[in-house]
Amino acid sequence: MHIHSLYLLEFWQWKTITLAYQTLGVVYGDLGTSPLYVYPTMNFKSPQGEDFLGTFSIIFWTLTLIGLAKYVFIVLHADDHGEGGTFALYSLLCQHLKTTIKGHKYGRMLSDSKLSHFSKTNEAESPTAFARFIERRKSAQRLLLFVAMLGTCMLIGDGILTPAVSVLSAMAGIATATPKINQSTVVWLSAAVLVALFLFQRFGTKCVSFVFSPIMAIWLVTTPLIGLYNIAIHYPQIYKALSPHYIVTFFQRNGKDGWLALGGTVLCITGAEAMFADLGHFTKSSIQVAFAFMIYPSVLLTYAGQSAYLVRHPGDHREAFYKFLPRSIYWPMFVVSTLAAIVASQGLISAAFSIIKQSIALDYFPPVTMVHTSQDKEGQVYSPQVNYCLMVLCLAVLFGFQGGPEIGNAFGVAVIWVMLITSSLITLVMLIIWRTPVILALVYITVYGTLEGVYLSSVLTKLREGGWFPFGIAVILALAMFSWHHGREKISDYEMINKVTVDSVDELFSRAAKQRVPGLCLFYTDLVHGVPPIMRHYVNNVRSLHQVIIFTTIRYVPVRTVLPDERFILERCGYAGVYRCVAQYGYMDVLEGEEFVSDVIEALAIFVASREDHEELDSDGDGAALVSDLWRAKAAGAVHVMAKADFRMSEERSGWFERLVLDGIYRFLRNNCQMPVAALKIAPQNVIEIGMMYEI
Repeated sequence: MHIHSLYLLEFWQWKTITLAYQTLGVVYGDLGTSPLYVYPTMNFKSPQGEDFLGTFSIIFWTLTLIGLAKYVFIVLHADDHGEGGTFALYSLLCQHLKTTIKGHKYGRMLSDSKLSHFSKTNEAESPTAFARFIERRKSAQRLLLFVAMLGTCMLIGDGILTPAVSVLSAMAGIATATPKINQSTVVWLSAAVLVALFLFQRFGTKCVSFVFSPIMAIWLVTTPLIGLYNIAIHYPQIYKALSPHYIVTFFQRNGKDGWLALGGTVLCITGAEAMFADLGHFTKSSIQVAFAFMIYPSVLLTYAGQSAYLVRHPGDHREAFYKFLPRSIYWPMFVVSTLAAIVASQGLISAAFSIIKQSIALDYFPPVTMVHTSQDKEGQVYSPQVNYCLMVLCLAVLFGFQGGPEIGNAFGVAVIWVMLITSSLITLVMLIIWRTPVILALVYITVYGTLEGVYLSSVLTKLREGGWFPFGIAVILALAMFSWHHGREKISDYEMINKVTVDSVDELFSRAAKQRVPGLCLFYTDLVHGVPPIMRHYVNNVRSLHQVIIFTTIRYVPVRTVLPDERFILERCGYAGVYRCVAQYGYMDVLEGEEFVSDVIEALAIFVASREDHEELDSDGDGAALVSDLWRAKAAGAVHVMAKADFRMSEERSGWFERLVLDGIYRFLRNNCQMPVAALKIAPQNVIEIGMMYEI
């Protein structure tokens, strides 16, 4: 037993180290390459050597307090079943609150024994005062949702800006060494690199990390060595800048200009948000190990070397990275930095895939194709639609701003907003879920609210100079998310109010009882209980029923694969030959039309032949006869009926905004999204779409 435990410990250690190495190429590219663009984006008018001692002190304490203390030791522990990001925090809070704002969260319906390790809720614990406050006030719930949406949309905006900033900063090295090359050429070269990067995404996280991690490892080893070289020959006393005293003197000497310079300094921590957002792609321990033992010391030594160089050459801060390189290794390091900048874009691209996946699971985003690229990690996903939208928007940013300082300004706004929102939501997690003493939660939000608030006050001065862009993206995305959720909520409410009750099922189906058509009908619906109102519309107009009708709901659960005995949840609907089936699939389960029909019929045959069901057969016949009917219906052929409800808005109850949201945005999204049943790959000749107009 002792040997077995040691073996497991050794296996866990090696797995953590391996995953920590892989995170270098996916999670930490942005944070690791931040020395490329921090000093160039700082608007010093006539800097002195001592200014860079103060700047390095700010960078050191920002990385220590936000990167190490906040994200590594606090935020990474607030995961939602292994997923991270703003919406994961919102989902986690909703699981511990009785809110009236709807969202189905993965649609989990597995038995408690199968999902016990997914749940953290302790039903025996009474809600805290903060939980009761939110539960009693719908305005507080809506504010919580708004904050989560804003953080999510800002993070997606960050994913658009990061590739442009990183690649452009690396490509600037060509112009530094070859003055004949103009900015337009640099922009076009950057665009070519970005297109190649986005086309590479389809190979998945594991393949990307396999290619990118060695590049980042080389970068993270060579740049601190160059930093140590610059410290030795330019300013060996740079270590004294670790004292906060130099931060105080920096602001005393520069005043308002020092405060405005924070808009560039904040970029030293960009990418820290990817540590949490990419949690689903890796493990908590691997991300923590990589930051603490590789990223943190490497980046600090690189900044220390740059600062030591700039103390002696303060006028070179616009080209700080390429100027502090020894001439003999300039071009090799240019190649390394360009490759590393490509890697830097990866963290937020992967995060965008994860965030969209979470939003779809919570029903706040229309379904898009999600390809699971790993058999072991549920969070490793790729979406072609999201990927190409990011690519188009990233290129638009690149050509729109032409590589000017506006990109850096927009970048800083997106980064600090995400971090401030994360701090706010983490405070709620502390108070509601972790039950942290109020005084400690207040210390946390005071420290980080003040630190990030000061940074925010600086970057907001750049709103007219590019800072508006992430806000514009956030508004558009938030409006789309709100419209989708509001439309789904309206239709769900209508179906719940107008569904066919168990008592009226017999009356409804008896109208078409004389016209039973041979064959099997799978009627797809989102309703898990009851018969959808569109079925009443179907019966009244078609006036016939198939021999066997199965109301089918497809749900996805956050496990690799669902066991056969947990695959289907079945029940009879109170009328001969009418059943309900909830089909559950994990992220690596494959859905195929013909095989799916066979599996459903086989499960139903076992269900109706079971002893428990015999007690409810009444006049429908014995179990053997019902089983025979099922197989006979399948042999006659299956038809798949897709319910597609539309709505007509009441003139009296809807204003212009409601019409914009439902008639405009929601209808456009619904008509262009991919429904879950699309994964079945059913032959078009076997599909019937039934429409109905709802009055809402």
